[in-house]
Amino acid sequence: MQSFTNWLSQLNFGYIWDYVVIVAASLVCIMFHEVSHGVTALKLGDPTAKNAGRLTFNPIRHVDVWGLLMMAIFRFGWAKPVPINMRNFRHPVRDMAITAAAGPISNVVLAFLALCLRAGAIYVNQRFGGAISGFLVTFFEYVAILSVGLAVFNVIPVPPLDGSKVLNALLPEKVYYQILRYEKYGFLLMIVLLWSGLLDRPLIFCRTALLNGLSAISAFPYYILQALFG
Repeated sequence: MQSFTNWLSQLNFGYIWDYVVIVAASLVCIMFHEVSHGVTALKLGDPTAKNAGRLTFNPIRHVDVWGLLMMAIFRFGWAKPVPINMRNFRHPVRDMAITAAAGPISNVVLAFLALCLRAGAIYVNQRFGGAISGFLVTFFEYVAILSVGLAVFNVIPVPPLDGSKVLNALLPEKVYYQILRYEKYGFLLMIVLLWSGLLDRPLIFCRTALLNGLSAISAFPYYILQALFG
């Protein structure tokens, strides 16, 4: 028993707790991203995601293990793609681009909402203190950071990421379908780009710029609460 107690005492529980919060925030971001894809596809005529049970707020259904680890460690990652059948769309190329864009857009909206809630939690924490409000400040901060990271990463125009589907919609239809034939190799290209570090600076720059912009316009809940309650 003493050896077990000694082992517990040397653990950095603050560090472990941070990763618990990061994983929880990652699951929220992934859920929003994938459900947004599925709901948009359904609205445009494709029920594939709905029939596969992916229009759920259970984040476990959307998790890709490697993508979740990437988010937890590097703040960039991906989820398990929702199934989409382009043949169900009235305008396949255009509607596929809209469906793809829905994921990153939803993450930007989620990041903004998280930062607004964080601003309110900061006020509550400063005025009343408490572990719960402190936890909420940290949680919403991670949700914002990871959601922005997920949005930025997914607009990269490399298959199978969302950005490639949006970009391809601007190409001639013949070229579009030719590119689709090689989409399965896109993941390997993405791994090479990430491993080489070529994307590190652009991703960090875009994430920081977007996060700073959203932070600047989401502080108003703090000042509203301060004006109302002092």
